[in-house]
Amino acid sequence: MEHDVESIIKNTLFRAHALQRMFQRKIRKDAVFGILISGEVLEEYPDDLPYPSRLIMGWYEGRPLHVVAAYDSAERKEIVITVYEPDPNRWDQGLRRRRR
Repeated sequence: MEHDVESIIKNTLFRAHALQRMFQRKIRKDAVFGILISGEVLEEYPDDLPYPSRLIMGWYEGRPLHVVAAYDSAERKEIVITVYEPDPNRWDQGLRRRRR
């Protein structure tokens, strides 16, 4: 996946679910683009279908966010599946590992 800003913006698709959740959670597209560009991959799901996906963690204007995204390598498109603010009851103090 290319990581330059123009390429990310041009080649990112948002699933309807992601857009709905972003609206409900007051998360803007520029926040998601920033996390796709500079976020930290926390988990990878290589067996997800129809495309491998991953969980990416980042901060936007002091707010922690998790982005679940898949990559369609044939079309060279990033697909945003959902975006949320991690629940500290379900994640460790750094919001990088799930609590057991």
